[in-house]
Amino acid sequence: MADYVLYKLGPFDIPGVAQHRFARVFLPPGKERGAPVLLMFDGQNVFHDEPSFAGGWHLHKTVAKFAKQGKRAPAVLAIDHGNDKRIDELGPFANERSKGLLDPFLDFLVGTLLPRATNEFGLATGPEHTAAGGSSLGGLAALYAHFKRPEAFGGALAMSPSLWFGGHRFFDFVRATSKPWTSRIYLDGGAKEGRMVQHAQRFAEHLKNDKGYDKHALRFLVDKRGRHSEVDWRRRAPVALRFLYRLDAAARNKAPLAA
Repeated sequence: MADYVLYKLGPFDIPGVAQHRFARVFLPPGKERGAPVLLMFDGQNVFHDEPSFAGGWHLHKTVAKFAKQGKRAPAVLAIDHGNDKRIDELGPFANERSKGLLDPFLDFLVGTLLPRATNEFGLATGPEHTAAGGSSLGGLAALYAHFKRPEAFGGALAMSPSLWFGGHRFFDFVRATSKPWTSRIYLDGGAKEGRMVQHAQRFAEHLKNDKGYDKHALRFLVDKRGRHSEVDWRRRAPVALRFLYRLDAAARNKAPLAA
């Protein structure tokens, strides 16, 4: 049971976004100091089933398994979403469906939550040790966080990201940015998700053809039986973590996200 202790942070007031928001931290067993960080959006879905309407990722169990194998697994820092306000705070652009509050949300994550967690739990700092992650709209937010705030996030875990959001604006945004100096991206989609996986394929091709990403910096996966569900994201999580943090490497890399 000790392996599955979650530390609760908050409540936080997020200027311009929300009040009384909580975050939770899971530390890899046996590596309580110096672990890299994975900041996850939609925190209610990251760990146990109970807070999620569709079941959790059980990411703490996946991380604990890697840690017990002696691998440099990440600490997971999960920030809860705002329920009916979720599309406002995770939307990078304002439109008829969203207030587009992701920028001030990122200001809070980078300026307040990350420093609080890294200081309190002795976690590794710097973009080469820090990634953002999520699924669906949270996956889009993770990609946006990486390209918008590369000084904080050196990688992204994006499962079934909502790349349709805002039409072509996200593609235009990434096209206008430089490739971050340290960048490692895990990107996927389910074959049974329709256009979502087509958008992910298009984005992967853009990263490879226009941004120069190779197999060491980008992993794109199409899950042949994947649907848009927590169960499928939970199943793919070990693959994502292995790539993002090089957990299959023979030697432990002190800069796991560098590419």
